[in-house]
Amino acid sequence: MMTRRWQLAHGRHLDLGGKAVVVGILNVTPDSFSDGGLFASREQAVAQARRMVAEGAEVIDVGGESTRPGASPVTVEEEQARVLPVVEALAGLGEALISVDTYREDTARLAVAAGAHIVNDVWGLQREQGIARVAAETGAGLVIMHTGRDRQKLPDVIDDQLFFLRKSLEIAHASGVADAQIVLDAGFGFAKETAQENLDLMARFSELAELGYPLMAGTSRKRFIGNVTGRDAMDRAAGTAATSVILRLKGAHLFRVHDVAINVDALAVTDAMLAREIPGS
Repeated sequence: MMTRRWQLAHGRHLDLGGKAVVVGILNVTPDSFSDGGLFASREQAVAQARRMVAEGAEVIDVGGESTRPGASPVTVEEEQARVLPVVEALAGLGEALISVDTYREDTARLAVAAGAHIVNDVWGLQREQGIARVAAETGAGLVIMHTGRDRQKLPDVIDDQLFFLRKSLEIAHASGVADAQIVLDAGFGFAKETAQENLDLMARFSELAELGYPLMAGTSRKRFIGNVTGRDAMDRAAGTAATSVILRLKGAHLFRVHDVAINVDALAVTDAMLAREIPGS
């Protein structure tokens, strides 16, 4: 897999391609679907971030609003009160790159100022386009995620990915975001209505390479894994690791997960095998 340099805020970068990158999920929320309330205080959040870094996470993704279906929205003030102290504390430690999971321009701008290197927008710049301006002005890495929420999707799973993400890329480019700052995320579970739709997206994931950007996969503990395995959300680490291996083989560069160690090990074996592959065999 060709190596590409992902340009981030504060003069940082991450080389993608040769080795899978694990992104640890840090939800500082009371109501996220599998870990709500576990890391709500700054001390709990920082301790969990350090555990994930020790297990091999290179990026910590801090989110202050649950994105599960039916979750209650929070005010921008509440979101910032949750995420900014954690971002600031993690930046002070300097142990990992920091991502902020937000669709709000103001939160993104303050988080980057507090030390975040990456902005991760689950609405793909199509809810608050000012997120793109923040990335352009600060040099932050930008994760643009596909979602099918609040709109009519195209019937073909890849056609809809391409339609939505190309519109997002137009917004990014119009705001001055450089290609080297952009990573795309297929948005597993975000208005993919059935397990079959998520599995189809996974089976055809390599088709997203047509867009020409590094790809993130966020399958961790998702409902479709539970549908396949019959396991509850907190017991889906092995199923998640299986999806990580499959998606690495299909071209994913980054993996956003709750359970870091099992995914780091699974991806290390996958990368070792990929390094031994003989072209054309």
